[in-house]
Amino acid sequence: MITGTIKHQVDRIWDAFWSGGISNPIEVIEQLTYLLFIKRLDDLQTLKEKKANRIGKPVDSPIYPPAQRHLRWSVFKDMGDASAMYETVADEVFPFIRNLGGAGDDSTYARHMKDARFTIPNAGLLAKVVDMVNDIPMDDRDTKGDLYEYMLGKIATAGQNGQFRTPRHIIKLMVDMMAPTPSDAICDPACGTAGFLVAAAEYLQDHHAQAIHKDAKSTRRFNEETFFGFDFDSTMLRIGSMNMLLHGVENPRIENRDSLSEGHSGVSEEFSLILANPPFAGSLDDESVASDLQAIVKTRKTELLFVALFLRLMKNGGRAAVIVPDGVLFGSSKAHKALRQMLVEEHKLDGIVSMPSGVFKPYAGVSTAILLFTKTSSGGTDGVWFYDMQADGFSLDDKRNVLPDGHDNNNLPDVLARWAERNGSEKQRARIDQSFVVPKADIAANGYDLSINRYKEVVHAAVEYESPQKILADLKVLEKEILAGVEELEGMLSA
Repeated sequence: MITGTIKHQVDRIWDAFWSGGISNPIEVIEQLTYLLFIKRLDDLQTLKEKKANRIGKPVDSPIYPPAQRHLRWSVFKDMGDASAMYETVADEVFPFIRNLGGAGDDSTYARHMKDARFTIPNAGLLAKVVDMVNDIPMDDRDTKGDLYEYMLGKIATAGQNGQFRTPRHIIKLMVDMMAPTPSDAICDPACGTAGFLVAAAEYLQDHHAQAIHKDAKSTRRFNEETFFGFDFDSTMLRIGSMNMLLHGVENPRIENRDSLSEGHSGVSEEFSLILANPPFAGSLDDESVASDLQAIVKTRKTELLFVALFLRLMKNGGRAAVIVPDGVLFGSSKAHKALRQMLVEEHKLDGIVSMPSGVFKPYAGVSTAILLFTKTSSGGTDGVWFYDMQADGFSLDDKRNVLPDGHDNNNLPDVLARWAERNGSEKQRARIDQSFVVPKADIAANGYDLSINRYKEVVHAAVEYESPQKILADLKVLEKEILAGVEELEGMLSA
């Protein structure tokens, strides 16, 4: 999580935008993101130059050619004349970043940036905000990601329509559990700012760097055929495209698409890995929902429709790690039960991680779980691995402060370690433990209820109490002492 100092800096920038005449929170975050992006581009160019100097070679694929050096953040931020800086940014820097991904519609980035607008109204506001943004450290990629998360959390509508930003440490856990490979086609059908796709890209860069950059073909596959994201919010698509570009993915397939709609019902069996935390907005109208999703599960509830969507999008053998509200696990409607039975009987339900309700605070106190499954279309569930996560490394109140290291404060390392043993030693653990495996027959016998509380056993410690006779005797002694005290007080008062 970002520090209080950085939060204060962002709050000051936010206030500057508002007092400068930009009051739409979506517009504020969009303009601020552009500036952070411009600053980060300059940082990346500096890293390229340092590497070139170290090895004694020219800069490899410079972001800024020599003739455009004046467009770099480190140059224009030091212009003494605010009006000159404003003209440079509005007339040259902004068109430069808008066309960075190529001409026309050559790339995802170019398509989404085509409609981007620079709307900071005057030189004074730009100069003030540039000074403030310059003080924000952007070197650490976790800080950068958490900074996005904090800014998004400041949008007044955050938490409405079931949209909750997924904390980066939860995203990382899910990606680590799925362990993406260079051959995966990874999709987030409700990608927002592309947090899951960014984390998957980082995992591949950290664990498979040689394979994804083995030759021109593998590099092109990583950049163009590995990451797929859908969303219908054009602002989020622009931010997501910038986020991916900053993390070294040049042309992900990030598309403007309402994933649940009839208009996009043709996409099926294309992806080998689904990572998602889709919005859960209640119920949709029947006519607006794709008919092939209704064929999988007859419902209007978005949380069930999204699970049906994941199954439709995945290839056989594809894996999924997705966040669902707890109601999906134990809801009593016909559609709820049918979907759970389908996951258990027709596919392979691998595991469920029950998360504490404070994970999404301060935006929401909703109880959620991570659902982990493999599409097989032929069954395969022998047992389901359950984990009762009780701590994620942060306080579970609205402040979400970092807690000291230790299992009681952070179960995430244990989740990952025990997930790896789900087909081995975890099967021997008792249901009083924090994690255990439940045979499929038990789940079927319980009507396919997937709530961990249905299976977790609670050990009640034996407590010995004194006999009623002893308690009554003690009360009589106390009563005598009280009466003696009262008589003593009466004597003192009468004296």
